[in-house]
Amino acid sequence: MQPLIPQLRRTLLLLACFLLPTFSLKADEKTEPPVPVRMPPPEVPGKFASSGSVGLVTVTFTVDDKGNVLEPSVVKSSHAELEQPAIAAVKKWRFKPAKKDGVAVSIKVTIPIKFEAS
Repeated sequence: MQPLIPQLRRTLLLLACFLLPTFSLKADEKTEPPVPVRMPPPEVPGKFASSGSVGLVTVTFTVDDKGNVLEPSVVKSSHAELEQPAIAAVKKWRFKPAKKDGVAVSIKVTIPIKFEAS
């Protein structure tokens, strides 16, 4: 009977490894992410536009329970001259707010914005 106990422990451990992540995913399924309604693109600075470069600015902000963007800030960027246009664009964005259990909630969002010179 003793060999059965280690086998049972292994089985329970495997079940815990596979089932616990499933339970946490189901709990998160009740939170709907915000949905973009209006996202005007950023203006590409003239100097950058003629350079033929590609740039990336990662911006973090809060989408409030009304779908407005609050407190945008740059997390990282490939070109400093793209940071202000990225922030200016994000301030104009509007969202359908995130929902948790059917109720609109504020949520933190981080998004990369790609700039391509023509």
